Amino acid sequence: MNPTLPYTETFYFVCHSGLDPETSLSELDSRFPENDDFGNLSHRTRTNNCLLLNENLQLEQEKEMGKIWVRLSDKDLDFLIETVHPEVIDKLKLREIIREDEAFRNTFIADEKVFRRLMDDEEIFLKISPTLFFEILLRRVVNDLRGASYTLEKTTSMKIPVFDTKEVVELLSKESLLDYLATMLSSFTKIENYTIWFKRRTGILERIQFNDLDIFSPMGLCEVVEDEHRLGFYKRIADICLFILGIFPDYAEHEYRYPFSGHVRPQLRGRARISPEEYETEGKRYYKLAAEQPSAKEMDLAEVFQTLHENFQRARKPLNFVAEFYLQYRRNKLFV
Repeated sequence: MNPTLPYTETFYFVCHSGLDPETSLSELDSRFPENDDFGNLSHRTRTNNCLLLNENLQLEQEKEMGKIWVRLSDKDLDFLIETVHPEVIDKLKLREIIREDEAFRNTFIADEKVFRRLMDDEEIFLKISPTLFFEILLRRVVNDLRGASYTLEKTTSMKIPVFDTKEVVELLSKESLLDYLATMLSSFTKIENYTIWFKRRTGILERIQFNDLDIFSPMGLCEVVEDEHRLGFYKRIADICLFILGIFPDYAEHEYRYPFSGHVRPQLRGRARISPEEYETEGKRYYKLAAEQPSAKEMDLAEVFQTLHENFQRARKPLNFVAEFYLQYRRNKLFV
């Protein structure tokens, strides 16, 4: 699978959904003075600003994450302290200790009272960050799988027990990987739309629109930008594949095959479908491409990407566990 975009003379930029596609050219003109009359950035500036805008922020966060565990906001810390030790008088001092001591921090996050409050509160996202929310759930997966003898793999007609809980726990026990997965899941709690503008050789300005769950347009964009600026696209494509197979595996299957007969649905014009097996193939491939990017090494993410490439199917299982046992009906509310 290697979709390509229409041949263009000029590649412009990606606009965040907060910008009206009809006025985004003038809006970007005001934000980036290097633009010409069409909003065309100089080559280097343009590519630096087109990595799915919110991906730039996430990559910066993960650059820090590669060196130290994900930092918690004051709101996150207050939630943990109020839940685990509400009787503490000097909360500011306890905040600092949690921030500075990773092991101490993780005991708070893994506390049973924190998990119970998380599960019982329908408005939890008003009180903590999405990243902390998913870190709490992933750490709970580690605890729950330690007491299990097998995981389940679904086929089109049945669930098959696989005796690999030890390997899944060992994988998720890697702090950098667990933090990456928590951050990745949080990035899907608000699905954004984007607009890419192209100027054809004929001088006609065209646009392509897509959202955070579209893997085909970013695949085409990989062919347009220079190699050193592809990390954001590689990463997002692989993340989408892992997210769908991990949190919404039923969607991937039902979109591709009829539920009762198991026959493949026909391809419709303007609506591409790929199988769950293809999601896995593409996810592994793009994590490998991401791992090979020099900027991934600079951000200390190359090892995480390589681990996900080598253990893609195993990395799905903690997400499957989260979706089936913790989120259940809340999945559609959390990821909008």
